[in-house]
Amino acid sequence: MCRVIGATALLLILALPVQAGDVTYPDEYRSWYHVKSMVIDQQHALADPFAGIHHVYANAAALAGLRGGEYADGAVLVFDLLETQDAGHALAEGPRKLLGVMARDARQAETGGWRFEAFAGDSRSERLVKDGGQSCYACHTDVRDRAFVFSQLRP
Repeated sequence: MCRVIGATALLLILALPVQAGDVTYPDEYRSWYHVKSMVIDQQHALADPFAGIHHVYANAAALAGLRGGEYADGAVLVFDLLETQDAGHALAEGPRKLLGVMARDARQAETGGWRFEAFAGDSRSERLVKDGGQSCYACHTDVRDRAFVFSQLRP
């Protein structure tokens, strides 16, 4: 009897809608596929708040999506944003500004089938997304034709 009640409770929990705050910190993201790096300087339209060095990582499911154009639930992309430091005519990584996470969850129709979260600096618990991912999604609608994903693999 307990197993039936437990299984029923588990199914009910899994059926609940997932909220943006449910995105967990991806501890091993730096061992994932490195998609790209780029720098946004202070003259860029998105400098506030995205000036800095960007690294984008994809887990195996997200890499399959980048290759094929369709993202399965469980695909996760990480946007690691670091301050820039002048290192004598070179840009070097400074402290982390934020770690952005985009997790595929088709149940999230209001945000294009993705959950969004950002963690402040090196924190694994200080969450920056306060609107259920709506502000993130609003920007990502510019790439609706690419499943809301900005990054692409280089040919």
